[in-house]
Amino acid sequence: MSVSTSTPREGVAVVTVDQPPVNALPVRTWYALADAVTAAGRDPAHRAVVLTGTGRGFNAGVDVKELQRAADHSALIGANRGCAAAFCAVYECEVPVVAAVHGHCLGGGIGLVGSADAIVATRDATFGLPELDRGALGAATHLSRMLPPHLVRPLYYTGRTLTAAELHHHGAVWALAESRSALLETALELAARIAAKDGYLLRLAKEALNGIDQADVRRRYRYEQGFTFEANLAGVSDRHRDAFLDRRAGDGSRP
Repeated sequence: MSVSTSTPREGVAVVTVDQPPVNALPVRTWYALADAVTAAGRDPAHRAVVLTGTGRGFNAGVDVKELQRAADHSALIGANRGCAAAFCAVYECEVPVVAAVHGHCLGGGIGLVGSADAIVATRDATFGLPELDRGALGAATHLSRMLPPHLVRPLYYTGRTLTAAELHHHGAVWALAESRSALLETALELAARIAAKDGYLLRLAKEALNGIDQADVRRRYRYEQGFTFEANLAGVSDRHRDAFLDRRAGDGSRP
């Protein structure tokens, strides 16, 4: 199954995404992830949720192959709506969400961690928005929740990645794990500290913090997505997605 939920500690649910080889998610998995996070937060037995991934990296964004196989815009519409649903599910989860990141966190991965309440990561994890190289726009909304604007903009324009250690320096990552094996334990430690609080008050606190957030995350992300549709209608996106898939075919090490 691509998305599973477990409860390794009292009050803490772990939602795990397993979409080999690099956790580039097709439309159905974005919706499955949204449903799993929502259900985990709604369960009164849970007071915190950890979101993590298996394999080579946390998340590589949308499945570009699925977009290019479609004869029309149905896959693009599905991916955009699925991403929006998953990001909102994390952001609006009734209890705090801790993202546990290893390997790559790209594109839609930024949307997930930027929607979370806290991020823990392996020291060598990498974060980036290569959207312009994929013929798309989006998740700058979520990167802007993590970093100051004059860092966000050049990162977005260039597609450069940052390590977890760099994000920790800027205050976006709560804690660094020295190894992949230590990552989940690091995330569970934070989640358990959160889950030790009163569940009713935690739910009120989550809703209150979202309510005073300076950014309307749902509206801003959908605004960004409008430009992705424009790029597709202009014929620009297909060219960049085809080039990306050609590069992947020539270099199996790339996510």
